[in-house]
Amino acid sequence: MTGHRAYLDYNASAPLLPEARAAMLAALDVSANPSSVHNEGRNARRIVEDARREIAALVNTKPDHVVFTSGATEAASTLLTPDWKMGRGDVRMSKLYVCAADHPCLLNGGRFAPERVMRIGVDANGLCDLPALAAALAAHDREEGLPLVAIHLANNETGVIQPVREISAVVKAAGGVLVLDAVQAAGRIPLDLADGVADYLILSAHKIGGPTGVGAFAAASDLMMPKPLVSGGGQEKGHRAGTENLSGIVGFGAAARVAREGLIYKDEIAAMRDRIESTILSLAPDAEIFGHGAPRLANTIFFAIPGLKAETAQIGFDLAGVAVSAGSACSSGRVGPSHVLKAMGRESEGGLRVSIGRGTTSKDIELFASALTGILARRANRAA
Repeated sequence: MTGHRAYLDYNASAPLLPEARAAMLAALDVSANPSSVHNEGRNARRIVEDARREIAALVNTKPDHVVFTSGATEAASTLLTPDWKMGRGDVRMSKLYVCAADHPCLLNGGRFAPERVMRIGVDANGLCDLPALAAALAAHDREEGLPLVAIHLANNETGVIQPVREISAVVKAAGGVLVLDAVQAAGRIPLDLADGVADYLILSAHKIGGPTGVGAFAAASDLMMPKPLVSGGGQEKGHRAGTENLSGIVGFGAAARVAREGLIYKDEIAAMRDRIESTILSLAPDAEIFGHGAPRLANTIFFAIPGLKAETAQIGFDLAGVAVSAGSACSSGRVGPSHVLKAMGRESEGGLRVSIGRGTTSKDIELFASALTGILARRANRAA
């Protein structure tokens, strides 16, 4: 094992950006409550609103359409509710439609009863089954309430990008509301709430180089909003009670600004991804790259090699100084069968996810190649 380690797990959590760290350290010196009316409180409020503007700019919506939460899971739980408000009136969402390859925070249905959550299948590349979604929405009983559809924009394991314009057209034709989990997409592909595709986006700071423990949901319009998950004080215009996480929000804002500016580097990151994929296939020609037949994020590779257990390989990579994931990192460290692969109809001994970013170097890729060479050599020795 060398002294250098290669961190290739950006989809689990991107390294904290220097800009976010600096902003957070400065915010730690601001001791006032953003809800206080004195000068110190107004200063704290100003830096929260500056950060809100940065997140709004990342997704092209108005700043007052951004609501801060403790993370993406809380944002999802807030949006996935039957109970909504439009002005002073109530709006009912009677059923939730999710994609079978979605992140667990969507699959679990938020505040919907389990029998009110319907899973829509995916094809072999992990793309949502549009005819199945259209059929399900056509059968939806509008007298009970509106349909709420929540789907990941980009899959956290495969990086596959959903055909959201087509999905949106189906949802809008049925009079439904569309929530997109944009956690993995933010900072990697352009996001635009003003284009009329999505009604709400779910965001997370630590996926774009901000701190953990802070997220947001962003709305195309504040005409209709979910009833709060966390109630109490009037923070976030009543949409989420609790004193704001000042340093976390400021770090989120700084990361959002860098992420927006960093979209121009997508092709460079894609070139690194292609180099890693070529390395995998040259060393293991029988390897399968999941989702390769669909549009994918430029930074993500999810692959399997016949006869190589994902959890065993992950340990081998770690011992060789390379951090990769055996699927998602949202199960408290547990490694098990990928529900994404199962939804795609793929039978394998698990997949390995390599996810990179602007901080990835040629040295990291070389270390990955060396580690994979060693893992495959040990597999060959065991088989001999």
